[in-house]
Amino acid sequence: MTVKNDRYSAIRQHLYSSGYSSIQEISEAVKASPATIRRDLLILEKQGFISRTHGGAQIAAEAGSEVAFAVREQHNLAAKREIAEAAFKRLKPHSAIFLDAGTTVLQLARRLRLNPLPLSVFTNCVTVAQLLMDVSELKITLLGGRLRPENASMVGTLAEASLERLHFDQLFIGAGAIAEDNCVYTQDEEEARLNEKMLSRAATTTLLVDSSKFGQRATYKVARLNSEISVITDSALPDSWLLKLKDNGCICNLVEPEPSK
Repeated sequence: MTVKNDRYSAIRQHLYSSGYSSIQEISEAVKASPATIRRDLLILEKQGFISRTHGGAQIAAEAGSEVAFAVREQHNLAAKREIAEAAFKRLKPHSAIFLDAGTTVLQLARRLRLNPLPLSVFTNCVTVAQLLMDVSELKITLLGGRLRPENASMVGTLAEASLERLHFDQLFIGAGAIAEDNCVYTQDEEEARLNEKMLSRAATTTLLVDSSKFGQRATYKVARLNSEISVITDSALPDSWLLKLKDNGCICNLVEPEPSK
């Protein structure tokens, strides 16, 4: 990615996180001159990502979901990449795997693209399917259903019904939150039902989740942590949660993210 594209991404993330911002505020946030920011905002407005106002800018309403996904993907990125690296080592050639629509699972898909293995890959994530669709070693199947823009994911009754005819050797799944009641949660009811169905169709399940998700709660329950779910997370996980995982029978693999430069 070029320096200019990095700056565009930084501007979008800042506006999504902070809301309306003046040119001076954006300039300070992304460490670029006001003149450069003005030029960047013109381009981002033409691309439909932002709306300019006198002296500042904000995210365009129709671009909110896409930017939200991009912001979540960048959060704790070093940890997510190390988690994905550990998950990649678990892949078995000539097997069937399912990759769900979590941003940490997306890092596993990026890793798989770099070093492809002969696999049948099933997913409900449009972004994962697009990322891997031209990799000759992989056979990609995207579930049908209703498109949920927030995760670029397919959900709903059609997606759930298609899982009834499938079985996976390995499921790699993310989580919106892991609460103090030892349950995995998500923000969307249809996504929760689909994730629960995924769990029932997999021989092994690996939860890919960075430590910031622990101790959080979302609205819809997916499943309780148990001995059939292994966890890969980062070393910032508190000892209290390591004990909780052990008490629930989960095998936990901790990774050490590289320090930010």
